[in-house]
Amino acid sequence: MPIDFYYIIGSPPCTAVLLTAKAVGINLNLKLKEENKEHLLKINPQNTVPTIDDTGFVLWESRAIMQYLQNQYGTDASLYPTDPKERAIVDFMMYFDISTLYDRLYYYLLHVAFGFGYDPEKFVKLNEAFKLFDTMLSNSEHAAGNKLTLADLTLVATVSTSDFLGYDLTPYKNIVRWYTKVKEVAPGYEQITNKSRLAIKQQIDKINEK
Repeated sequence: MPIDFYYIIGSPPCTAVLLTAKAVGINLNLKLKEENKEHLLKINPQNTVPTIDDTGFVLWESRAIMQYLQNQYGTDASLYPTDPKERAIVDFMMYFDISTLYDRLYYYLLHVAFGFGYDPEKFVKLNEAFKLFDTMLSNSEHAAGNKLTLADLTLVATVSTSDFLGYDLTPYKNIVRWYTKVKEVAPGYEQITNKSRLAIKQQIDKINEK
């Protein structure tokens, strides 16, 4: 029975879960938050997405969902290595995304796509986060070593969103190299992110019309 997946199109955390499900090889029963508000609130008192319901096992927070899907259903151990040190690096990069890169991109997203006021200081912080990520990629092909892992899937959801928002990635040569590679090797990348790209463009156009 497919796992129920509550989500918003264009949300980086939701995109990361969709990419993970594709990489793991499982189907999700897609349920848009807007169309399932009442039921989502019943199973998730925080009322946030992404949320999954795996035959009664309810979980939210994207990174926890990604780890669960791989641990429960994954057959390719390289996505989330069992070696403690290798796994720690994957976890570290996933936490770096949620606490630093995505955290700072969120305010840029609110400004560009939803018309919230521009804060130059927050933009400087975003640039600093991208510069740091670029440095972290200087000695590895992927975010946590030389193979595709869950860290790449959550980070590429963030970076692709920044790209769709018009953020200039060209100063970050290592990120551009990594981004190009992950787009090629992440299963279902184009199919999944094209929907996000369109949703973000429509939202930006809507704001610009005002």
